[in-house]
Amino acid sequence: MNKIFAKITGIGMYIPDYVLTNDELSRMVDTTDEWIMTRIGIKERHILKEKGLGTSFLAAKAIEQLLKKTHTKPEEIDAIVCATVTPDHNFPSTAILAAERVGIKNAYAFDLSAACSGFTFGLENAAALIESGKYKKVILIGADKLSSFVDYTDRSTCPLFGDGAGAVLLEPTEEEVGLIDAKLYTDGVGYPHLHLKAGGSVFPASHETIDARQHYIYQEGQVVFKYAVTRMADVSAEIMERNNLTHDDIAWVVPHQANLRIIDAVANRMGVPKEKVMVNIEKFGNTTAATLPLCLAEWEPKLKKGDKIILTTFGGGFTWGAAYVIWAYDGEEMTPTKK
Repeated sequence: MNKIFAKITGIGMYIPDYVLTNDELSRMVDTTDEWIMTRIGIKERHILKEKGLGTSFLAAKAIEQLLKKTHTKPEEIDAIVCATVTPDHNFPSTAILAAERVGIKNAYAFDLSAACSGFTFGLENAAALIESGKYKKVILIGADKLSSFVDYTDRSTCPLFGDGAGAVLLEPTEEEVGLIDAKLYTDGVGYPHLHLKAGGSVFPASHETIDARQHYIYQEGQVVFKYAVTRMADVSAEIMERNNLTHDDIAWVVPHQANLRIIDAVANRMGVPKEKVMVNIEKFGNTTAATLPLCLAEWEPKLKKGDKIILTTFGGGFTWGAAYVIWAYDGEEMTPTKK
């Protein structure tokens, strides 16, 4: 039996309509557009403001677009993996709720939590389902509603995050395209530097945790910056070396969109020119597990079959990793009428 590869055959995305600009943020907290752009590179971010809607809503919208573009019926889906750290509830999973919203009834679904590395971790897991030979159509979602956990009195974190979702369809092929290799890491040393302290089993919600504002994202920016640059660049170089890839071979680098300075530093360390690096952080901010699929969705018309792509991420935990993907189709075939 020939080796089975897991190829991406389509992408869907969704961002909320409401745009939170730097000018509006400057009226909420002591900051300015210049301060944010200089230090982070984010101009605006999209926020899901409607009450009663969570990450599953974002995920479902991305799935709906994906199914429409790929002409796939809900009943054809075998499994759903949802990478998120902002689930609607502790249980049931966001993947289950998203599946229910779009009428997917024949699949099993689960959430995967790896913070901003969620999409690369999820890609490895979703591809393994395809490579097993048992599953034919698997949806991988990266979705987060970070605005639910942002402290809009903290100018060091509130400009960073936005809400959004992206979804890809994975299918089997014997052609050598799709996910070729991945290298993923975790190191618990990151816990003190980037976390959401309360709301879990160690510090369940109480008057004390609420009064102490422990239900918001906590981040030590300088520490995270240092780790992110070195880890993302090093693991990308590791993937390239063990697959005998040079910088000239790479068509695109898709980095996690956390901070423009981090993206630039990673690209410089990799020796990859800016024109090969996907960047949309200015208009979306950091959407955690959604940043990579949102980039792929926006760049889809430029992607060509055979393009060699490096995806690289870094997130809380710490988690980090890189994936080597050979693109499986000409993106321009996904015409606007199919979107």
